[in-house]
Amino acid sequence: MTDSATDEAEYRVVAEGVEKAFGDEKVLKGVSFKVVRGTATAIIGPSGSGKTTLLRTLNALDRADAGVIRVDDVELDFTKPISKPEIRKFQSRSGFVFQGHNLFPHKTVLQNVTEGPVVVQKRPKDEVVAEAVELLDQVGLAEKQDQYPYQLSGGQQQRVGIARALALKPKLVLFDEPTSALDPELVGEVLSVIKDLAVEGWTLVIVTHEIQFARQVSSQVLFTDQGIILEQGTPEQVIGDPKEERTRQFLDRILNPL
Repeated sequence: MTDSATDEAEYRVVAEGVEKAFGDEKVLKGVSFKVVRGTATAIIGPSGSGKTTLLRTLNALDRADAGVIRVDDVELDFTKPISKPEIRKFQSRSGFVFQGHNLFPHKTVLQNVTEGPVVVQKRPKDEVVAEAVELLDQVGLAEKQDQYPYQLSGGQQQRVGIARALALKPKLVLFDEPTSALDPELVGEVLSVIKDLAVEGWTLVIVTHEIQFARQVSSQVLFTDQGIILEQGTPEQVIGDPKEERTRQFLDRILNPL
């Protein structure tokens, strides 16, 4: 658990008692955790344990059924009616990097990155374009700005997805298994960009199966299983010396597959 002595103002994310069901299946069962500003939190666990649903509740892509979530200065109490403007304000605090890129196929790389700030945030186009070019340079794709997604590798498309999320100037960046759809040789280039963001002090929450990456980049690791956070702490605690037998079993299967 994040240090309880940390002042509330230092938390970028506070989630308390978050619940979510799809039909009769309860996917999240009263999940609570906090994320300190400027740190990376990794969410690990078996498939079907609620990792992606938990991440999506932090952007209200999946609206929780119960609980309270605060991201930066916007808090939603999901036990009460919530208006569309409240949801939009909540969503504006975070950027989401999807597993499958989700780029606009008919728009260039630069247009993909500038779309949100110009259309949604109504910011001046000249300013947004200048910032987008800098972001593409940051993720190693400055020379690709006039190309279309189909002309890029999967790793390059994912890096465009990261630049697109950063272009919104979010307080929080959410990554949903950002390397799971990539060929193995392309994984490193995406993880390298995310590591750089962590070093720069962005607040990140990353759902990942890359355990060694989680160990290197995160300040906090959450291990989820069957809709609850079974174990949480530093990478050294959760990955290096897990207390729960279920955590040990999972890590052993991932780290020692043969």
